[in-house]
Amino acid sequence: MKRLMSRVTRLTFTIVPVLIAMSAMGYWWLTTTVQRALARPINVAHEVLFEIAPGQTITKISRDLAARGWLTCALCLRLEATRLDLATRIQAGTYAVIATSTPQSLLQDFVHGTVKQYQMTIVEGTGFRALRAQLRRLPGVKSTLEHFRDDEIMTKIGAPDALPEGQFFPSTYNYPHHTSDIELLARAYRLMQQVLNDEWKDRNADLPYSNAYAALIMASIVEKETAETTERPLIAGVFVRRLQAQMKLQTDPTVIYGLGSAFDGNLRRQDLLTDSPYNTYTRAGLPPTPIALPGLAAIRAALHPAPSDALYFVARGDGTHEFSATLDAHNAAVRRYQIEGQGNSHGAR
Repeated sequence: MKRLMSRVTRLTFTIVPVLIAMSAMGYWWLTTTVQRALARPINVAHEVLFEIAPGQTITKISRDLAARGWLTCALCLRLEATRLDLATRIQAGTYAVIATSTPQSLLQDFVHGTVKQYQMTIVEGTGFRALRAQLRRLPGVKSTLEHFRDDEIMTKIGAPDALPEGQFFPSTYNYPHHTSDIELLARAYRLMQQVLNDEWKDRNADLPYSNAYAALIMASIVEKETAETTERPLIAGVFVRRLQAQMKLQTDPTVIYGLGSAFDGNLRRQDLLTDSPYNTYTRAGLPPTPIALPGLAAIRAALHPAPSDALYFVARGDGTHEFSATLDAHNAAVRRYQIEGQGNSHGAR
């Protein structure tokens, strides 16, 4: 019996280390296999989108990746996700797979919700018709508005009583794949309302605006009159003083807007004489709506016009304007910069 126990003891001390060593080697082999499989770059020539539906399991995701040839071992991704307690933290969405992606990096993207992002930039001075056309061309956007009228679109974004022109803030917006055009418009509308309301609270005293919407109309005119940031408060000042003096604004961009598709790039004298709600040569006060999307600089200029005695301005032809306090001085500037061929004008007469 003692001899038997002695042999068992010797076998135990011999076999257990062997088993431990074999287990360690097996664990090392498995770990190495998993890490190699997950670290291997995915072979794609260009960006490819990979969709994860809500509720999709790590098993299904692993099989899908393997089926595309992006993962050599579907089990490896499942094991890694389980080991790191990530299997239940994967987020639905559309993910970008590029040449530098690996299954390991994709797993991290899935967990952190790092979905494919696009950008939309709304440029200052854009009209609503052009904005609608831009939305139709955007990649990754779900088009839903093609057959809706402008008023129906405003109802859909939660502003049924608002007119669309000028109501969307020019900025750059990031959005994920499958974002709808109505979602993007709603974001731009909300941001414009926030910016306009914040700036309205800090406006100068004694401005000739009955409400913030009137200031938005003025800002849109300033936006279309000049791209020179430093001149916007000066131009706003001219228009504010003309309103206060009950003078017509006489600004070409409003007439051009009123002409719509009939404008061929050449503003004629007859156009200035033809009455419309947007003809500020024939009608006093502001036009009924904005004529474009004003940016922050134009909004601030409309609410903080520069003090001056100028009531007129004319384009010099180099992107800047000549400002005058009297009609005689203005007519002399017009002769100098327009009639003598030194520039063009879209400005107060």
